[in-house]
Amino acid sequence: MALRQEASTGEFVEDPSASAAAAPVKKAIDTLRVKVWSPFRTYFDGESKSVSGVNVTGPFDILPHHHNFISLLNACDLQLRTTTGDIRIRISGGVMQVHQNVVKVFLEV
Repeated sequence: MALRQEASTGEFVEDPSASAAAAPVKKAIDTLRVKVWSPFRTYFDGESKSVSGVNVTGPFDILPHHHNFISLLNACDLQLRTTTGDIRIRISGGVMQVHQNVVKVFLEV
């Protein structure tokens, strides 16, 4: 039972709208949309729990709801952790864009 304070009298009364507030909360998005491709081949296009790579400052991870950014990638094994397992893509470099839970990796550019 939730209570609220009545503004006019200062008394505490039962708040029927509070039960609506206790309704189940929608589950947060726990995956990223990821596309890794070059001009001639698509390496991956799907959902991933995380993306790991290396840029000039070192190794980094992208998780759901990461801040938007663009980065040049160094040669590394790009790792995608999907719901069905891990995928490693050996790259010689590229460009990564993260924008609104979508990760785009352009290779051979």
